Amino acid sequence: MKIAVSGKGGVGKTTATALLAYGYVARGYQVLAVDADPSPCLGQALGFPEKVLQGLRPIAEMEDLIAERTGTQPGSMGGYFRLNPRVEDIPERFSALHRGVRLLQLGAVEKGGAGCICPESVLLRSLVTHILLRRTDVVLLDMYAGVEHLGRSTADAVDAMIIVVEPTARSLGTAGQIRALAEDLRLPHLFLVGSKVASAEDREFIEQHSPGLEVLGHLSADMGVRDADREGVAVHDRSERLVAEAATIAHTLEQRLGRGDPSPT
Repeated sequence: MKIAVSGKGGVGKTTATALLAYGYVARGYQVLAVDADPSPCLGQALGFPEKVLQGLRPIAEMEDLIAERTGTQPGSMGGYFRLNPRVEDIPERFSALHRGVRLLQLGAVEKGGAGCICPESVLLRSLVTHILLRRTDVVLLDMYAGVEHLGRSTADAVDAMIIVVEPTARSLGTAGQIRALAEDLRLPHLFLVGSKVASAEDREFIEQHSPGLEVLGHLSADMGVRDADREGVAVHDRSERLVAEAATIAHTLEQRLGRGDPSPT
């Protein structure tokens, strides 16, 4: 399965992605977690050791790699460069593996707009295309509130997009905007997941104000998230309740996509 996870900043999107990653590991899948947020912090939520994280760099910041693969210098304007750079070795070479989850950081293109045709964006798009079309892992793309790493050529390779929302009007308004962007690319399946839910009223608010999307489930407001952040460990290790809720969401998503249990790994 290839799953994109998006949502307004601060709603708990990265926490949800980390919980789902370990949930799928527990179900026997190999998992590739791709941090496509401009401010990468998925590794911390997954509990990767700080020494390991210090050895990782977002692909968008690897100027020598971009120059080598595209045949030009990052940030250059005009001129010629390769539109189909070689990327198949990047996920293994520039990622880290911890507790069954492989983590890759993409980073963001800081120059140009959403339609930027520059070496950095070409390499990232090619890399995402390879990951979505060629990798056999469960892939979780932790994205910012948008679809900038996806294109029409690869959107149909994404099995589902999960939009994480908290029980606020702003968060649900952003979800509606993300839905419009995703539908523009004809992403096949869009779902909501409630986050930081503290009461039945919170659940009801999300379900009543959903922008026409099915709610897969809810993740409770839990102090274990803060404790895990302070201790530098995986949120998965500090809240049995969130682990159980994420497992239910993962199972429900499999059912919606018509997927069975994984083969032994």
